[in-house]
Amino acid sequence: MSEDGAVPEGDELAGLIAKVAHERDRQAYGRLYSYFAPRVNAFLRKSGLPAAAAEEIAQETMLSVWRKASYFDPSRAGASTWIFTIARNQRIDHLRRAKVVSTAESDMPIEDDEAPSGEALLLAAEREIGVRTALKALSDEQAAVVRLSFFSDKPHSEIARELGLPLGTVKSRVRLALGRLRALLEAQT
Repeated sequence: MSEDGAVPEGDELAGLIAKVAHERDRQAYGRLYSYFAPRVNAFLRKSGLPAAAAEEIAQETMLSVWRKASYFDPSRAGASTWIFTIARNQRIDHLRRAKVVSTAESDMPIEDDEAPSGEALLLAAEREIGVRTALKALSDEQAAVVRLSFFSDKPHSEIARELGLPLGTVKSRVRLALGRLRALLEAQT
């Protein structure tokens, strides 16, 4: 909405995106976010996504608007079209990732309920020690989000609320922490 409470028009939306692109104007972005985030979320929910996934993709969409504002070309598309195209692409990426995970899970062999061998237990214990050691090497902030995300199985949006951080910050910390953990674990082997 514009400052007088009216719904922003196409030229005004394009102007807001230009301010975000050229001046990194947080107020302009705030107005874009207030206007588009609920609409993108509703669009994603109507497309069949669950509420949590729609919220997360809407957040990712609006973060992309902030990051990619300089790519917006008003001569090629209107602001709404550009933002909803980003949302659609984010949704497609989400569905592709979900399909890959689903396919990978269905290809997993069915395990017997037999007790694990002593060797398997030893390897699991060594792996656990390696992960715990690598976790200690992370910063406190990164370790906290990894523990909440993987050990407490909390979604990123809940972690953001719990820690009082922006969703994008939580996602960045998880991504950076996982990269660091991977490097540390590879160095151990």
